[in-house]
Amino acid sequence: MSTPTSLIPNPQSLIPETDLLEVFGARVHNLKNIDVSIPRNKLVVITGLSGSGKSSLAFDTIYAEGQRRYIESFSSYARQFLGTMERPDVDKITGLSPVISIEQKTTSRNPRSTVGTITEIYDFMRLLFARTAEPYSYVTGEKMVKYSEDDILELILKKFNGYRTVFLSPVVKGRKGHYRELFEEIRRKGFVKVRVDGEMFDLGKRISIDRYKTHDIEIVVDRVEVNAEAKQRIREAIQQAAKHGKDQLLVMDFDSGKVSRFSKALMCPVSGISYDEPAPNSFSFNSPYGACPTCNGLGTVSEVDVKKIISNPKKSIAGGGIDAIGALKNTWIFHQLDAIVHEYGYKLETPIEQLSEAAMNTILFGSENIIKVKNSDYASYAMTFEGIVNFIERQEREASSKTMQKWVGGFLNEKICPECKGARLKKESLWFKINNKNIAELSHLDILNLSGWFKNIETNLSERQNTIAHDVLKEIRTRLQFLLDVGLEYLALDRSTGSLSGGEAQRIRLATQIGSQLVGVLYILDEPSIGLHQRDNNKLIESLKRLRDSGNSVIVVEHDKEMIHAADHVIDVGPAAGIHGGQIVAFGNQEQLKGFDTLTSMYLKGTKNIEIPKERRKGNGKILSLKGASGNNLKNISVDFPLGKFICVTGVSGSGKSTLINETLYPVLSKYFFRSETVPLRYAKIEGIDNVDKVIEIDQSPIGRTPRSNPATYTGIFTDIRNLFVKIPEAQIRGYKPGRFSFNVKGGRCETCQGGGMKAIEMNFLPDVYVVCETCNGKRYNRETLEIRYKGKSINDVLNMTIDQGVEFFSGIPSIQHKLKSIQNVGLGYISVGQSSTTLSGGEAQRVKLATELLKRDTGNTFYILDEPTTGLHFEDVRILLEVLSKLVDKGNTVLVIEHNMDIIKVADHIIDLGPEGGEAGGRILCEGTPEEIADCKNSYTAGFVKKELNL
Repeated sequence: MSTPTSLIPNPQSLIPETDLLEVFGARVHNLKNIDVSIPRNKLVVITGLSGSGKSSLAFDTIYAEGQRRYIESFSSYARQFLGTMERPDVDKITGLSPVISIEQKTTSRNPRSTVGTITEIYDFMRLLFARTAEPYSYVTGEKMVKYSEDDILELILKKFNGYRTVFLSPVVKGRKGHYRELFEEIRRKGFVKVRVDGEMFDLGKRISIDRYKTHDIEIVVDRVEVNAEAKQRIREAIQQAAKHGKDQLLVMDFDSGKVSRFSKALMCPVSGISYDEPAPNSFSFNSPYGACPTCNGLGTVSEVDVKKIISNPKKSIAGGGIDAIGALKNTWIFHQLDAIVHEYGYKLETPIEQLSEAAMNTILFGSENIIKVKNSDYASYAMTFEGIVNFIERQEREASSKTMQKWVGGFLNEKICPECKGARLKKESLWFKINNKNIAELSHLDILNLSGWFKNIETNLSERQNTIAHDVLKEIRTRLQFLLDVGLEYLALDRSTGSLSGGEAQRIRLATQIGSQLVGVLYILDEPSIGLHQRDNNKLIESLKRLRDSGNSVIVVEHDKEMIHAADHVIDVGPAAGIHGGQIVAFGNQEQLKGFDTLTSMYLKGTKNIEIPKERRKGNGKILSLKGASGNNLKNISVDFPLGKFICVTGVSGSGKSTLINETLYPVLSKYFFRSETVPLRYAKIEGIDNVDKVIEIDQSPIGRTPRSNPATYTGIFTDIRNLFVKIPEAQIRGYKPGRFSFNVKGGRCETCQGGGMKAIEMNFLPDVYVVCETCNGKRYNRETLEIRYKGKSINDVLNMTIDQGVEFFSGIPSIQHKLKSIQNVGLGYISVGQSSTTLSGGEAQRVKLATELLKRDTGNTFYILDEPTTGLHFEDVRILLEVLSKLVDKGNTVLVIEHNMDIIKVADHIIDLGPEGGEAGGRILCEGTPEEIADCKNSYTAGFVKKELNL
């Protein structure tokens, strides 16, 4: 008998409630009061157009609520110190596990933070070295020795049997001084003799030594003839000598004067230097016990660059030849300089290059000689001159104001610390070794080679070392493997986190989380595939699956096609962006997704795609050539950039793309065109720079750091809009100026909320509540300002319009419409004219910058540089971006992008592929040419993917 259809349960209802994370009534940002069910313990991808509401759902709703609940689990007393979180605008969330967010934006810029410290691998290595490393003398290279009291006794009995000996306790070694107080203190302790620089003195008499010479001083503890009967007396002498000599003692043969050193601490048997007992913080560059004293553990030191102080020696001091002080003024510094140059027979008007070396040394480095300075015709004073370089160095140490620090920074160069050679640690720490490697040398190896070094290290350790190191080595290997699994084998542990891309930092945190082996946690990731070559994508996907299989839920906000195909469940947010998005337009597994007719599903099914151009551009025939680039891992390469083309620089992560373009080529061009102070990495020369008019770099950094900055202010539209409102007759009658329509200055803004539109109400133990300003009702301006209207719209109404609405509204004002249309053309018609910059994604910020550049006068010979412009962009957004970039190239400009996205690579006119691997195994040019030409490159990973994309 068949079951009636009405009795078949809904498949969704077969999933127990506990296996679902359910969100009801989410209204954060542009979300349209949505309900969504997300399966737990699965790999879930949330996708959709840029600005559609993906991050609003994943981070601003689900993660924010999880974080708020965690904070609220603390007592009210603890919460007042931790701070509180605002409740997201959502009715209810059920089935929410403890949440961990792994975002791109939280990279530490602290110079003391490295890959090793944030992954904790370096912490385990410090422990390993503290407990198992063998110390060597930095003077002789000899292995250090360490004796117990019984060891010292047996050695003395054996070595000096039958000899007359003197037991000495070293108290001063190689230091200047007269030491009268020390001698008196030793006498009071009951000792009667000391040995100074090899000569015995009686403490009962006055001892006079030269205070300006270095001395070695030892207390004479006892004089003993060594034999078995004197064993107890010798033991007591050892104890007394070691007590006063900080665990060191000397035994001198009375007849020959030959001295032997013994130490209860680590000691060099030849030179006698000793080390403190090693501890984990002895190998920490963030601890005073381990950090290099010269650079304080930073690995670099700042030094004043004289060329920055005097950039043009043809100028005179009066004419502003010394950049640090500018042109001649009636100030004390110029009075002093006038006296100095007069002393050497010159004037302030003399060109600097004509001043003698002695005069310049005095000006730059000062002098102890007294100089007479005329303050006026009647007054003068005498003084010494500090020197401009010394003054800048002093200000670097003492300056507290940011203005002064910035001024000082303009004259400094960073260089490798001369003491530790960049290793960050004090020299004693660097002479503790395991298998002939110190901890800094291991930290400098890339993860792949470091993992290989640790693989069979037990064979090079003693049985005792292996017993101690067993558990530590297991932890280190596990964490190194996680980094390899997420495609970061090219990084080194000493790599500063400030130099990592957002994608790299995110994958490091992912590896750290996998290593923590938590269970029952909800992980939310923000585009982890950023900066990852297609070759390594599968490694990342496998890592996420491993996280899922451990009993965790994984939600990934992602656009990558492979990631979407690997997901157990996909949620598509749309249908468009901004106010046109915020809805769930498709959901389900891979098969169910094909049944929907959304932009995402169309690109996944192939019914919509980015077309490969029928013909590649030939360019203008001119070339920009960079010769001998050798910064970081670049292998002295020379690269030709054909102008008038769309160029794509590719290669696996860490192959040297950013080093070549962002850290070498761009600083060179920027210095040439704009006199930028950014120092490029090493290169030999650049040719063909005259073939370019200017260089423009468009990155994904925010267009502003405060809620008051917005697309209107960044692009300059707001100035035009304010000027328009000033011309309205009503405004002219009232005498309003442009400042009246600014919400950043007093006059026209609402002073109750100071132009913010919202007011924060402090709630002590609860989160601050933001309420609409009761005076202006969130409109930012006062009543008088809002009475001025253009086409019936106030200045606040205009700011709340979308770009699309603004284009139509300002159709009669070409200057405003042209700028709005530029933003619309890059696919941002959905954002508001006055939308806060803090709510824009990285991809949206980059496109606002691109729109701003498009507004500028086009020379036709501009060199545009974009670093991974597809970050945060949906397939459709990529298509729109390519249309904009193509228009730039069609006008004769050159557009260069660093990219992994195959949709960008396949449409390029010219590809420059670096590799073959990351780190030291990279930094070479593998192939150059059109996509069709590089498709057959044998040792290039990119070539294989290009060939597949082109169906060759």
